[in-house]
Amino acid sequence: MQILFITSNEHKFKEVKEILGSFEIEVLHQKMNYSEIRADDVEEVALESAKTLFSIIKKPLVVEDTGLFIDVLKGFPGAYSGWVQKKLGNNGILKLMENESRRDAHFKTCVGYADEKGCRTFVGKVDGRISIEEQGKQGFGYDPIFIPNTENNTFAENETLKNRISHRFNAFAAFAKWYKA
Repeated sequence: MQILFITSNEHKFKEVKEILGSFEIEVLHQKMNYSEIRADDVEEVALESAKTLFSIIKKPLVVEDTGLFIDVLKGFPGAYSGWVQKKLGNNGILKLMENESRRDAHFKTCVGYADEKGCRTFVGKVDGRISIEEQGKQGFGYDPIFIPNTENNTFAENETLKNRISHRFNAFAAFAKWYKA
């Protein structure tokens, strides 16, 4: 089995290829820049992106959208995480969290699937906390500042672990089980 994954993010493609490969699904990559709607919910963004891209490409495909939701910041940056990462980076987030003792956060990923029959979404989440400083060199984005609740290290300190327990793994695992059924 195979599926087309549309993303301009090479890091996401690498992760998804590994994740879906473990379910014996080959991932074909199409690098494509496209405009996403602005919404507070990653599910809405992924669903609209899947619909729009399917109307252009006319092939079954998946897209994904991910957000980092920090409790004390009222869910910021949420569905705007990619934009915030480019503008503020991890240091900017750490600066916002500088005097905060409550550091709870979660990542949420939504996979949007579209084919000629319609669209469907699959959500994955992982709870954790924001570290005091960047730690680790693996991964990308917020990985150096996010520590999952089950661990003592950031995702950037153990990429193999990330690909087994992350929000992205959970969302794509749900998709894979449905897709192969």
